[in-house]
Amino acid sequence: MQPDQKRRAFAFAGVAGALAMGGLFAGCSSTTPLPPGGMAGTGTGRGTGRGNVGSGGNVSGGGEQPPPAPREFRAAWVSTVANIDWPSKPNLSADKQQAEAVAILDRAKALNLNAIVLQVRPAADAIYPSKIEPWSEYLTGLQGQPPQPWYDPLKFWITQAHLRGLELHAWFNPYRARQNGARSPAAPNHVTRTNPAAVKTYGKYQWMDPGEETAVKQTLDVVLDVVRRYDIDGVHIDDYFYPYPIDAAAATGAEGAALEGRTGKGELDFPDDASWQRYVAGGGRLDRASWRRQNVNRLIEALYDGIHREKSWVRFGISPFGVGRPDRRPAGITGFSQYDKLYADAETWLQNGWLDYFSPQLYWSIRQPGQAYDVLLDYWLTQNTRGRHIWPGLFTSRVGAATKQYPPQEIIEQIDLTRTRPNAGGHVHFSMAALMENRKGISDQLRAAPYAAPALVPATPWLGNETPGAPSVAAMRKGPSVLLKLVAGKANAMYAIWSRFGNQWRFAVAPASRVDWAVPDDARLGAADVIVVSAVDRLGNESPRIEAWRKTTAV
Repeated sequence: MQPDQKRRAFAFAGVAGALAMGGLFAGCSSTTPLPPGGMAGTGTGRGTGRGNVGSGGNVSGGGEQPPPAPREFRAAWVSTVANIDWPSKPNLSADKQQAEAVAILDRAKALNLNAIVLQVRPAADAIYPSKIEPWSEYLTGLQGQPPQPWYDPLKFWITQAHLRGLELHAWFNPYRARQNGARSPAAPNHVTRTNPAAVKTYGKYQWMDPGEETAVKQTLDVVLDVVRRYDIDGVHIDDYFYPYPIDAAAATGAEGAALEGRTGKGELDFPDDASWQRYVAGGGRLDRASWRRQNVNRLIEALYDGIHREKSWVRFGISPFGVGRPDRRPAGITGFSQYDKLYADAETWLQNGWLDYFSPQLYWSIRQPGQAYDVLLDYWLTQNTRGRHIWPGLFTSRVGAATKQYPPQEIIEQIDLTRTRPNAGGHVHFSMAALMENRKGISDQLRAAPYAAPALVPATPWLGNETPGAPSVAAMRKGPSVLLKLVAGKANAMYAIWSRFGNQWRFAVAPASRVDWAVPDDARLGAADVIVVSAVDRLGNESPRIEAWRKTTAV
């Protein structure tokens, strides 16, 4: 996902993601249907926009009915490669791995994030039991060795994320076969042994050749196997298609140079002569660069179609390098061309609708000459002719970094700026390590202002827009709280809960697995005047709203 993938210290101090709990009770129910909440400026009730996302803990609007639900994708990448984020080091016991995962999810919940993008395939390996590829060495220190005692890490992450109302997106590296610095030998069922003809040595890396049909098939098989077997919310692939060009002399990766707009002195070409000659011999007429882009395009289209054939609600996202192709760039934008070097034609993916969300890695500051964050964001918005989600990647790990560091305010400003763009509905932090360590107070600052209130993930109506069933809600007072008893309706994944105190509505989100929810009294204003609940399905569509409590009429 980013250069110089060194191990980062893992810190668990700080925020606990405690979930509000209430006891079982019998109570009175007020189930008056209300109009579903439309998004700001739409009035549709579908929740396709961002809603009223602001910096305060209250949702704007103090009228009789709640305002639209806040909508914003707030996620963080959790890298397993090189133990960047999780687990903190290989060969931890299963209990310690799980404790670290829970700490990450608790921090995400406490920060009012709503999604985690977890790396499940770092290098043609797996952090889950697979019949296709071996266990990752980043779990146990030895490729092919499962965690001890045995458990399924991906299932654990999904279960624990969903219990906290967080989405879990499975992140796959499409073609990397062996990471530079791999510490254990390849397992017998690794692609370098089962299909060596499809793997090329490129400097100090081994890379699956996108021109080899068997390599493409393996990546498709791996992704669709996870979609079938696991209750994930999204599939995510990163920026590694053809590898970043390396200096022929140094034989090391060049992501860092790409971020700085530099190129190697003598780039080593990717050694795909065999697949290229086979294409030419078969009558292929594209030039070599166009052929390579076609290879990548075919994978993207096949993933999009295959994922949705298996499960229509699983969204497909891509996080490519953040600078577009040279012939379309706005004035003043310079630097590395993924179009010419990684053979990633990201503009075509957007314009053909081969993805559900697009998270370009905008890893530069707002004031960066040649790669200004706002100019790049606006560029990608203009390329988004099919109206897909644009959720840019932020380089949050530069906060407190040893070199080229950001002040925390840079990330806050990037979030604020993104919110001024009506068609940009969220963002993703690289990576969770910076938020776990609370570098220079970044987590505290996020929680105090931009993330003071929770938000729902924006809806994805092109995958489905059927209104889910309304929940059943009973309410009663118990001590200093109004307690809700919740029963999910058809296709309910989350509850959206509004509570009005005086002239302000307050917003909360709970997973549909919750049975009980407490709305505590305000120290100054007392009990909530009105409580309204709706349900949201896995694509973000909102049900009719139910008035669950009204202080003047409650029994």
